[in-house]
Amino acid sequence: MSARSASFAVGAALMTALFAMPISAQSGLPPAPYAYTQLDDPALEAEAAALMETLRCLKCQSQSIADSDAPMAGDMRHQVRSRLLAGESPDEIRAWLTERYGDYVSYEPQVSATTWPLFAVPLLLLAIAGAVLLRRLGKRRDA
Repeated sequence: MSARSASFAVGAALMTALFAMPISAQSGLPPAPYAYTQLDDPALEAEAAALMETLRCLKCQSQSIADSDAPMAGDMRHQVRSRLLAGESPDEIRAWLTERYGDYVSYEPQVSATTWPLFAVPLLLLAIAGAVLLRRLGKRRDA
């Protein structure tokens, strides 16, 4: 084998190994116990289901963790159910998830230092639209 073909073979082997790394990085671990298993207590499960509908899957971004099949959503469902079993309230669980993943995790964001523009900008736009409308209507009356 010539030096050129040997270096090509080494390069091809390195490229194959680099592209295979993400595949080997996939988790072979089973899902968390409460990721796909409902709680035995129907009242607690109803509370968990209601909370999971209001939490966003960070991987899917357009689905709640109740609807998503992403492994991360399964882990979040497990956290919700196991924390409810431990006696935490839905508000405490939401606060913990928001602290851990940020405000984006909740479909019902609270007013905070990072989310106030979500609440202020629509009001500001309505005020500007109202001022423009009043000004135009005022000019029509004068003419």
